[in-house]
Amino acid sequence: MAHEIETMNQAVKAMVEREGKYLTFTLAGEEYGIGILKVKEIIGMMPVTSVPQTPGYVKGVINLRGQVIPVIDLRLRFGMETMDDTDRTCIIVVEMAGPAGTVMIGIVVDAVSEVLNIRGADIEETPSFGTRLDTAYILGMAKMDGGVKILLDIDQVLVANDFASIQNAA
Repeated sequence: MAHEIETMNQAVKAMVEREGKYLTFTLAGEEYGIGILKVKEIIGMMPVTSVPQTPGYVKGVINLRGQVIPVIDLRLRFGMETMDDTDRTCIIVVEMAGPAGTVMIGIVVDAVSEVLNIRGADIEETPSFGTRLDTAYILGMAKMDGGVKILLDIDQVLVANDFASIQNAA
């Protein structure tokens, strides 16, 4: 009985920790969200300088007010097809926890949607897909308006060995 209560307490704690404001955006027609506290700014597409010897999903770097920031294409990071930029394509500059502290990284998304206040009760655990899929980067699934928004743990989108490649780009 005590184990069941502790498991319930952990589930409630996880639900409360994930509750909050999320910036939502689209990628390949699906809705995603990132905790608003991780978002530093949203900028329109700008010229990206490619850097050789980086993973395919690293678009390159941008100069944002004198600061060189690596930019990754989230579509490519998630194994989706590339898409030509549109007038809605933009870069979300996020602050991520890296091995050597926090780093600023730009992520290219198809379009930014809105900021939503998502209640913990509306967030479900990431489902088990019955295979060994790595879903560590998914915080949970938010049930909204009859659909689902995939909430990302932006710190987990890039794993430690990815950071070395990206830091070398900057």
